[in-house]
Amino acid sequence: MQDKIVRLVEFIVREFAENQEEISITVEEKEDQINIVVTASATDMGKIIGKQGRIAKSIRTIVKSVSSKEKKKYFVEIRDQVAAE
Repeated sequence: MQDKIVRLVEFIVREFAENQEEISITVEEKEDQINIVVTASATDMGKIIGKQGRIAKSIRTIVKSVSSKEKKKYFVEIRDQVAAE
């Protein structure tokens, strides 16, 4: 199930991004939570986050609803490439 959720996030993010080749998605797994970290270029950050964070909030809502039957909690974090380095 984890792989499907990660692919879902990747699909959604790539649809908003202009520089799709600069999108990077990593998974950080802890005891009872899974962090999906999306790293994008500075030019795509605004498109992925959206006005007042609406798109990012929607992505998180979709992930939460899809993963509701899982025992682990999923979190989506969006980082700028400069901040990630």
